Amino acid sequence: MSAAAAKWPIFQAKLKSRDLVAEGTMAFHFEKPASFVFTPGQFIDMDLLNPSETDAEGNTRGFSVSSAPYEDTIMVTTRLRDTAFKRVLKTMPLETEVKIEGPFGDLRLHNDVKRAAVFLAGGIGITPFRSILLDAARRKLPHHIFLFFSNNRPEDAPFLDELQSLEKRNPNYKFIGTMTSMEKSKTSWQGERGFIDKEMLDKHLKTAPSPIYYSAGPPGMVKALHAMLQAAGIDDDDIRTEEFTGY
Repeated sequence: MSAAAAKWPIFQAKLKSRDLVAEGTMAFHFEKPASFVFTPGQFIDMDLLNPSETDAEGNTRGFSVSSAPYEDTIMVTTRLRDTAFKRVLKTMPLETEVKIEGPFGDLRLHNDVKRAAVFLAGGIGITPFRSILLDAARRKLPHHIFLFFSNNRPEDAPFLDELQSLEKRNPNYKFIGTMTSMEKSKTSWQGERGFIDKEMLDKHLKTAPSPIYYSAGPPGMVKALHAMLQAAGIDDDDIRTEEFTGY
């Protein structure tokens, strides 16, 4: 272990609660030590301790911290795939302890308030952005922030209502949701439809000052968005990405 790695906090934390935040997506709230400090957008590694079952994927996962720093717990949010890790996480008793290491990562809101932040999220890729967005609203940051949030259906979109209503708390924030499979939905939708593309960005970013783009989600989506931004002439220095694998 390197000297830098040796300084990463490692601690045990108890599961306090869990709740569904979309179909097939659950948020897990763990106790937060007073000493745990992180920057919105960072992630942690979590180890299950003596799990009731395991498989080839192992007992460790990396999760973005989807809670904001001011919230009382460390929240992680994940799709409930059929793996031993996810089955144990979904069913283990409250107060069960896990080992947490971190935080890690440098996906964070830029400092230059003159430049807009444009977040491009697909599905579970919203998790680091929820932390950043709630923190920006709470601290009344002056950044102009645009969130493009793509899902198959409203039923599949984690934190959808919260992210929409956040506009009321932050006048500098604009929510643009889009759905790609509304024919499979049982609810109504008044927002955009189809995949995030250059036309959608151009439509909503007319007033965005020299944006910096952030993209998180499944690798295929992140790569496609990166290529789309490059083709639109966006400099690579103004594109920050995080791929979510194994979800």
